[in-house]
Amino acid sequence: MTRYKTHRNIQYVILGFIGLCFLLPLLWIVFASFDAHAQQGIKIPQQFTLQNYKDVLTDASNIRSFGVGLLLSGGQATLVVIVSALAAYPLSRYEMKFKKSFLLTILFMTALPITAVMVPVFQLFLFLKLQNSIIATILFLTASSLPYGIWMMKNFMDSVPVDLEESAWIDGASVWTGLRKVVTPLMLPGICTIAIFTFSGSWGNFFVPYILLQTPEKLPASVTIYQFFGSHGMVEYGRLAAFALLYTAPSVILYIFSQRFMSKGFSLGGATKG
Repeated sequence: MTRYKTHRNIQYVILGFIGLCFLLPLLWIVFASFDAHAQQGIKIPQQFTLQNYKDVLTDASNIRSFGVGLLLSGGQATLVVIVSALAAYPLSRYEMKFKKSFLLTILFMTALPITAVMVPVFQLFLFLKLQNSIIATILFLTASSLPYGIWMMKNFMDSVPVDLEESAWIDGASVWTGLRKVVTPLMLPGICTIAIFTFSGSWGNFFVPYILLQTPEKLPASVTIYQFFGSHGMVEYGRLAAFALLYTAPSVILYIFSQRFMSKGFSLGGATKG
């Protein structure tokens, strides 16, 4: 018993240390965002002020960058969910000759780093004259996220019993109606998970917009955040912290809004009875 308590206390100490390592940067962001004279070190402001937030929110370029970021991330998440559902349905419901090979290819593509394809993608954008196009960037981001989306969507779709669709077919529903009115509502936890993961990954993506979008007016917040790192080592720490705290808001709000769907899980035990 004594040895067990000792091992448990050691685990708590290690977990507490790891938690403290994650907590300190967050504390710096919070304190520095309310400090007019913020520095690199963590310190409680002598006088709390909202001036940093005012400077960030009254800058039109910052508001525009947030709007562009929401357009990129929201558009990508929406397209990934729709296309993944349409692609995962035949993989989940039908027997195909090359189904296993196709799934293994998708699994391989989920591990392909996006930096490995950026050079040929940039050359393709130049050839098609699509550089600096927000729509083309959304399509590329969607294509890069589809392997993960299809793989996850198929796993969630496999959890929905086929009996429910067959009952809908007997009542005269088409395949599309069954997917839209039977399968999709039961997959809301999975859809929310894929949407949140896709949105968060795109919202924090710096490399792709930095390469494919060239004018400052079309850069998202993930790229414009570096504007607070001035020349000659001068950094506006207060505004940087305020911008970073505001930058986390969309992902947090999306998670809170979708949490009630994600926490439900699949309550299909009684749906197939009777």
